[in-house]
Amino acid sequence: MTTTTPGPRPANPRFSSGPCAKPPTFTLDALADAPLGRSHRAAVGKAKLKAAIEETRDILGVPADYRIAIVPASDTGAYELAMWTLLGARGVEMLAWESFGAGWVTDAVKQLKLDATVRTAEYGEIVDLTEVDWNKDVCFTWNGTTSGVRLANGDAIPADRAGLTLCDATSAAFAMDLPWDKLDATTFSWQKVLGGEAAHGMLILSPRAVERLETYTPAWPLPKIFRLTSKGKLNEGIFQGETINTPSMLAVEDYLFALAWARSVGGLKGLIARAEANAQAIFDFCDARDWIDNLAADPLVRSTTSVCLKFTDPAIRDGGAFAKAVAKRLETEGVAFDIGAYRDAPPGLRIWCGSTVETADIAALLPWLDWAYQAEIAAQSQAA
Repeated sequence: MTTTTPGPRPANPRFSSGPCAKPPTFTLDALADAPLGRSHRAAVGKAKLKAAIEETRDILGVPADYRIAIVPASDTGAYELAMWTLLGARGVEMLAWESFGAGWVTDAVKQLKLDATVRTAEYGEIVDLTEVDWNKDVCFTWNGTTSGVRLANGDAIPADRAGLTLCDATSAAFAMDLPWDKLDATTFSWQKVLGGEAAHGMLILSPRAVERLETYTPAWPLPKIFRLTSKGKLNEGIFQGETINTPSMLAVEDYLFALAWARSVGGLKGLIARAEANAQAIFDFCDARDWIDNLAADPLVRSTTSVCLKFTDPAIRDGGAFAKAVAKRLETEGVAFDIGAYRDAPPGLRIWCGSTVETADIAALLPWLDWAYQAEIAAQSQAA
């Protein structure tokens, strides 16, 4: 086996699954119009926040009667807000096939103390959606960021369901086609597919979710940053850009830039195509080798953003140490940053293939994966 290093390196070696790579055309100068030192409640601040909401609606194709809000604490805050304000009115099913979904299970069962039906799957797999009782409220992640699996589509979710669907879509929004008629509360964060800055979350509510908010009061107290209603009615200002707490106008400007870039590459269709091309390059690479494979065995549920890989060579003695060593070699060479598997996931690699990543950079990375694998196998043999 050769350990000669390949020639070209990725122009941008940032393949982290969050925060993710900035749009390819990003420069700090793009943020020059940010109204720094101004109130987010001033006309200029409100206009920026409203524009972020409406551009999100337009690019994602969110129906006109759905509400969109910018909320605190990234996707975590947005999803917690949805759970704490919507759940408890009827039975609940919690679906988990990766660590963040497992976290929502913990919150529902141990914090909210709901008598929930919990359905889980191992990393790389997904639960049987045909067994889910959709007349209960159902919580799930669309794309398992730490496990590399996703829903293939929303076909299993009935249109006439009685319950609400609460979807954590943080690694799916802007890279996958989300069926809005099947989703009632959807959340994501700016720092994922569009490579925005952290700490801000997005909450998208269907009319059914709004009805729940206006007709149901949870049994537990709600922190101020979770309160969406006043005197039994939705606080419409929150969904016009009047945020619950103070947002970063620099981060808002960055998100507006990312949205403009998204439009420049063809909107949602262009973004999806970019992510799919990136992921397919890795899928083809794995298909041509017998020492690496996708963690998700079923091609129908393989993520096209957080692509998770496992080493399958039986000669590897310690899979965890081997995977860390490969990732370290690639980082040391300046080829790929932050591509180790998530700490709770099986040993392996996780390569972000979202829309802000250039396919040419994925293509440049792949020969280096060959090199790092061969170099580490050689090192293992010498140490034996």
